[in-house]
Amino acid sequence: MKTIRTLALAAGASFGIAFAPQALADLTIGVSISLTGPTSALGIPTKNGIALWPKEIAGEKLNVIVLDDGTDPTKGVQNTRRLITEDHADVIVGSVTTPVAIAMADVCSENKTPQLMLSPANLPEGKDAWSFRMPQSTAVMAIPIVEHWKKLGVKTYGFLGYSDGYGEAWLTDIKPLAEKAGIKLIDTERFARSDTAVTGQALKLVQANPDAILVVASGSGAAMPHRGLVERGYPKSKIYQTHGAATMDLIRIGGADVEGSFVSSGPAVVAEKLPESNASKKLGMQFKSEFEKAYGKGSANQFAAHAFDVMLVLQKAVPIALKKGKPGTPEFRAALKDAFETMGRTPVSQGVLQWTATDHFGYTPETGVLLKVSNGDWQVVH
Repeated sequence: MKTIRTLALAAGASFGIAFAPQALADLTIGVSISLTGPTSALGIPTKNGIALWPKEIAGEKLNVIVLDDGTDPTKGVQNTRRLITEDHADVIVGSVTTPVAIAMADVCSENKTPQLMLSPANLPEGKDAWSFRMPQSTAVMAIPIVEHWKKLGVKTYGFLGYSDGYGEAWLTDIKPLAEKAGIKLIDTERFARSDTAVTGQALKLVQANPDAILVVASGSGAAMPHRGLVERGYPKSKIYQTHGAATMDLIRIGGADVEGSFVSSGPAVVAEKLPESNASKKLGMQFKSEFEKAYGKGSANQFAAHAFDVMLVLQKAVPIALKKGKPGTPEFRAALKDAFETMGRTPVSQGVLQWTATDHFGYTPETGVLLKVSNGDWQVVH
């Protein structure tokens, strides 16, 4: 049987990916990511990372189908149903947008198809049986921020974040860590991903005058609330951002307003600056080398790194699953889920994963790295 690797897009959309004739593949990976809409800045580098995937895993040819969910949960659900029922995907990848990834999880669970999420989505207990996260949990990534606050003697903080699942996950996870350290939340302000200004929210936060402010946003959209705070007089050196903002877009768009501020990040973004003992250093440098060779110096970011890590995970899990079933069958999909849960310690470019049947985030507490924006680049805070 002749197998052709396919990268397809939603009808009517064109993003420069070469089309190939549809054909049955030994292993089908269905991808739904945000290539348009407010979080396209996350989806496009992810798509570019996917384009660098190998043509086979463990001797099985790959058929990779990429659909645009437009940052819309309804579209994400439609894409997932199509990928599972029509394209017979063995594994679903996506979305980069938390609300979309959450909506997709129900379809994956219903159809008993593994999902590799590209956002750190929190799901209700029992709802993530088939969903595994490639990004680090907000709880893990909050650790370096709170540790830094403790060192600086921060006693109060404010919150300015998305009014969706990503924002709520950060608010839920950082509060107990901060409270344990004696650091009190004194103001909470929210905004929508599609908002173009946060004037009212920024004014309230500046008036509250917390010792630090956590901004919870992602991609190029993270610069807007950051600048809003600085323009209203809040010191930029007291602003902290999440791993959703760990991209050069923050520095490029934010400019001088983000100099001296802090960002929690996965290790891949600064792999070359990590000590040799870091388990992700070698893989992170490999990712950056391959990605920047294809797309230019400075193009690598954590969203593309998650796409790189998807392949590392599949390269380890697929050979295990093949012992119990063939791609395209329910037995293989169940075996792939079991392989994710039992394959043990797995270094990737963004940390060390160790998924289990009860933990589908899996990253160890020391995964997060705190970065400081310094002279238009990242500096690791030790």
